[in-house]
Amino acid sequence: MNCFSRAIVVMLAALFSVCVAASASSELKVASDVSYAPLEFYGPSHQMEGFDVDLAHALAGQLGEPVAISNHTFDEVLHAVRAGTFDVGISAISDTRARETQVDFVDYLLAGSGMLVPAGNPKHIFDVSGLCGLRVDVQRGTSQETELNETSTHCASIGLAPIKLVEFATDDQAFDAFKEGKSDVHVTDFPVVAYLAKTNGHSYEVAGRQFDLVPYGIAVPKGNAELRARIVAALHAVIADGTYDALLKKWGLEQGALRSAPINAGTLFSK
Repeated sequence: MNCFSRAIVVMLAALFSVCVAASASSELKVASDVSYAPLEFYGPSHQMEGFDVDLAHALAGQLGEPVAISNHTFDEVLHAVRAGTFDVGISAISDTRARETQVDFVDYLLAGSGMLVPAGNPKHIFDVSGLCGLRVDVQRGTSQETELNETSTHCASIGLAPIKLVEFATDDQAFDAFKEGKSDVHVTDFPVVAYLAKTNGHSYEVAGRQFDLVPYGIAVPKGNAELRARIVAALHAVIADGTYDALLKKWGLEQGALRSAPINAGTLFSK
């Protein structure tokens, strides 16, 4: 082998090493607000747990990539995905028409909103329209915040007291305020209120039925059709091999099963 040939071999070997290293370092970067049990939350050892966390790992496995989930405040998740800081957002994000103008959604679960009240329901609340004049806590940037503001405006329009809305950066903070008696009602996603009622002894109960049923979606940057298609294919595979149903059962979310991967289906549920 002459010097020129040896130089070519060395150069190709170096290039191969760089490519392998780049491939090995590739990972699915996920933004999530880790404060929404049973979807995403920190367990006793401060490890991330929940349906969305397990789903993110399952999707990454289908993609052949490791997953890196980073905790973000909910109202920043979509901004971070749009900015390219993260590949996707998986955080119990309701797929709404307004949000579809910012990102695309690959939908994976159906869920509505719910109301958590002290045991015995002392304020006799059975519908969101009955919240006029009450203290209600909610997480900032959520679809529940939008719904409550609209309801509060309606309360005032018919001569009733508006809702005394108290907003927090995370759902955990909102629930803490509720536990301390600083609000009468805790409003968040229905799977979350059901989980809180179940895991907090007999202190709380779910009031009425869930409302505003919409799909949760995996947020993908608009214009990235390749990534969106890969997420759709990975979700189809997770559904087909039984992993999806196993995760639903593990976290008690069977009623929200959406055994397909529609894109931007939230429009069909919008008012």
